Amino acid sequence: MEKKYYDYKEFQADTKSLLSKLPQNRFDTIIGIARGGLTLAHMLSEALDIRNVQTISTQLYDETQKREHITVRDLCSLEESKNILVVDDIADSGETLKTLFNYLTLTYPQAHFETATLFYKKSSVFKPDYWVKEAHSWIEFFWEADFK
Repeated sequence: MEKKYYDYKEFQADTKSLLSKLPQNRFDTIIGIARGGLTLAHMLSEALDIRNVQTISTQLYDETQKREHITVRDLCSLEESKNILVVDDIADSGETLKTLFNYLTLTYPQAHFETATLFYKKSSVFKPDYWVKEAHSWIEFFWEADFK
């Protein structure tokens, strides 16, 4: 499978592009999907001045091998949250975002959820509300590659 290396400079530019697409002052909470969405969630929280940043953990891949079932670990406390931005690095198959979106809307019916990613594959079963680039290959993010 072809890999595309994604460096910090491109991440910085794409994060600014994503920020320009997001409605200002809409969100009171950001959920970063661990692990891929955590770096982006942190940057967006700084730029949008949102201090309520939480995480939810999912596992659909072991390295580049897709599992049969997705695992969800929810440690969020969203009782006071109303408008939540769920952030991941990529909507690849879309199964993670679809599963989480369904889970979150059922578990926290008082809240409104929207999703954002850096990359989106047209073959994904879930299209994020906000995304920057279409992915055509496996993306090797700097936070994966540079620290191994």
